[in-house]
Amino acid sequence: MAGRKVSLDDKIKKQEELVFKAKEKYDSEVEKLDRLLTKRRELESKELVKAFEKSGKSLQEILDFMTGSPMDDD
Repeated sequence: MAGRKVSLDDKIKKQEELVFKAKEKYDSEVEKLDRLLTKRRELESKELVKAFEKSGKSLQEILDFMTGSPMDDD
């Protein structure tokens, strides 16, 4: 007798398991990516604050510069 035929239900169940494992892996990798992106934003924020503190400019002057608003020449 040749091998046992695999039923359609068995194939479906196996495929569901594969998809579930792939989704778990995907979700895990997305979570790692999110943590890395968050860390990068934190580092960029710290760098921006340091540059602001060194600049001697007011917050409004920095915001005007960043948004392209014209600055008053008082």
